[in-house]
Amino acid sequence: MPGSSRLARLLQLSCAFQLLAALAWLTWRWPASPWQAVLGALLVPMVPPIVIGVELLLVRHVARSDRAAPVPSIRQLLRAWRGETVQWFRVFWWRQPLRWREVDDHVDTPGAKTPVVFVHGFMCNRGFWSPWMRRLRQLGHPYVAVNLEPVFTSIDDYAPIIDAAVHRITTATGRRPVLVCHSMGGLAARAWWRTVRDPARVAHLVTIGSPHGGTWLARFSTRANGLQMRLQNEWLAGLEASHAEIALPPVTCWYTNCDNVVFPPSTAMLPSADNRFVPGQPHVGLAFHPEVIERTIALLSSLSR
Repeated sequence: MPGSSRLARLLQLSCAFQLLAALAWLTWRWPASPWQAVLGALLVPMVPPIVIGVELLLVRHVARSDRAAPVPSIRQLLRAWRGETVQWFRVFWWRQPLRWREVDDHVDTPGAKTPVVFVHGFMCNRGFWSPWMRRLRQLGHPYVAVNLEPVFTSIDDYAPIIDAAVHRITTATGRRPVLVCHSMGGLAARAWWRTVRDPARVAHLVTIGSPHGGTWLARFSTRANGLQMRLQNEWLAGLEASHAEIALPPVTCWYTNCDNVVFPPSTAMLPSADNRFVPGQPHVGLAFHPEVIERTIALLSSLSR
């Protein structure tokens, strides 16, 4: 397991700043207007949920020109907003900044079943996968979860991290792992595959809300990895061309029509993959949807036979 996480420290600072800002406003405005003080203090941590709401409105607008999935209904968008708001505080205020080391890697398993390498997405760390890791430990599946760092760099730079994780778990178990990836993690796995070009390294690739075709939202990013996730960019075209030389392992792509980060929906699909649609799920929420988890576990079981 990684010894440190820059992303965890970054999120700790972000959470602390928001709490201090809320406390400062509360202290300043309380003598003049307690109601104004409380409402202003509550507004500070509500900025991310407001942003999620705006993203979902953009999803509905952009999805009208995409035929990969039905245009989300207002009811679906409201449920997605509520669910993603809950996930935001669970993941970005708790698991990743404070509990990212809570669930250790699990590699020394006698009679090992199919192992897993977990690859998180943009602005995340291994703490993202804590519920998955607990479940796999109960079922006896070995796993390793990586930290893709530096946080802001080219996606190609993550290849050695993934390679080391695959080598570690393969050496420990003698089995080819399944790569389970969320968001940018799916691109990182494909970029790693471009460097190794060895079908014997991986049994299956599972991507959850990964921007294989880029994402409309990435137009607002100026970071190297954000630029690589823009729609129809040269880096993605080169990645796709590399798979024509040596095909990817079997791939399952999970996608949805309420993904507030990766949209339009068709961008989360690959032409040669088993593309599976789950309606009404937001970006983070899709990774923890029961159907996604259970069917992935069923895949692991089938490969263990």
